[in-house]
Amino acid sequence: MVVVVLTACPAGLRGFLTRWLLEIAPGVFCGRVSRRVRDEMWSGIVEMSKDGRALMVFSRPGDQGLDFRVHRHDWQPADFDGVTLIRRPQEGQPSQTMRTGWSRASRLRKAAK
Repeated sequence: MVVVVLTACPAGLRGFLTRWLLEIAPGVFCGRVSRRVRDEMWSGIVEMSKDGRALMVFSRPGDQGLDFRVHRHDWQPADFDGVTLIRRPQEGQPSQTMRTGWSRASRLRKAAK
């Protein structure tokens, strides 16, 4: 079983995924595909997502029975003694995808003074 969740991705990517998966809610896809198709699908997701985010959860033999792949998410999978958990960023630290510093509008106002 494969579940893919897209956020802020182009419509073409959603069409790409409907070749193999069912869209059960906006941006949420699920289905059953082979490992080869799943890997090719993930390559297409990473290539086509542009500024969007993607998360894939799929079944895998082992204690948990599942595994994760993420693209451009602040929350990242981390392995702890053979168990995959999701690590979220600490409070107060800027995320890796967010730009730091002054906004463009703020810089323009400051330059105008």
